[in-house]
Amino acid sequence: MKVDIEELKSKIKPRLRPIIWRDEDNTLILLDQRKLPFEESYVELRDPVSTADAIRQMIVRGAPAIGITAAYGMVLTIAHGSISSLDEALKELARARDVLNAARPTAQNLFWATERIYRRAEDAVHNGRAKSIKELLEELKAEAKAVFDEEFEAELKMGIYGLEKISDGDAILTQCNAGGLATGTGIGTATAPIRVAHALGIRVSVIAPETRPWLQGARLTVYELMMDNIPVTLIADTAVGYVMYKGMVNSVMVGADRILRDGHVYNKIGTFKEAVIAHELNIPFYAIAPSSTFDLKSRVEDVKIEERDPDEVRKIRGVPITLDNVPVYNPVFDVTPPKYVTALITEKGIIYPPFEKNVPKVLGVQ
Repeated sequence: MKVDIEELKSKIKPRLRPIIWRDEDNTLILLDQRKLPFEESYVELRDPVSTADAIRQMIVRGAPAIGITAAYGMVLTIAHGSISSLDEALKELARARDVLNAARPTAQNLFWATERIYRRAEDAVHNGRAKSIKELLEELKAEAKAVFDEEFEAELKMGIYGLEKISDGDAILTQCNAGGLATGTGIGTATAPIRVAHALGIRVSVIAPETRPWLQGARLTVYELMMDNIPVTLIADTAVGYVMYKGMVNSVMVGADRILRDGHVYNKIGTFKEAVIAHELNIPFYAIAPSSTFDLKSRVEDVKIEERDPDEVRKIRGVPITLDNVPVYNPVFDVTPPKYVTALITEKGIIYPPFEKNVPKVLGVQ
């Protein structure tokens, strides 16, 4: 099916706005995702430290949304800092980059975005486009907006490519929340093909595992899909295998926080399990992510898997469910080996195995 991207923009109108930049007073406004689905409240940020805290505390989460947030966090360094020279501005931006990068060590988009903003600042200063702090601020605001706009466009393109993998009546299993809340645009990565299909009148439904311990599937994926009238069924994480075994799933579509050159996919914990079961039952497994999520330099042994507070497992939304002194292992992500990945879907096309050869080829890099 040939789909015009401009026509698609007129048909897809998500209600939620997870990330807002208020230009008149240079304020970053984030929808507090910790309080969803029961309360919609926003947090206002004016400096990179509080922005890093918002990322760390999961007020905002999801690799692309973290990237957009971090880009604007860099802008806040200039917008509200007491900076007297361009040289000092670059030093403060370097410090802000370090602070923001430490917030979520597995999310590739975070490092990509902070580096992009810093390089734009260096280029503007060294090539004379920014002759004052005010001019530098305008340069960086434009670059952060470009990060957002490019993500929005990329998600529409991923949706169009992913549409090739959806048939009328399909039920798609996902993991965590790789929807519009996770990307900041209202569209999403894993949900982009689903939203495109829905907008074009193709019948499609979603099966969403709850995703312990933060319950992003139950709280966020269910919330945003129901808000946009896309059929969704919530299941327990432990029901994934049985649901696939019963033939209730036509494909698995997940997002990613990092994808390596050889096709290893880092995504929310539980993804590896879904991929193995899908592989065993001959169900296609797709990871959907923009090119900014790809890490073409690291090897598996180089990637640090973030571990979070043990109380996230001992409690559910602050309510204890076990003994308070039980040891806990709480990795936030897992890694899915390429043998279990049917294809990678990006804004630049669909990448099939062998990934080591085809990832650089499709992305147009060495």
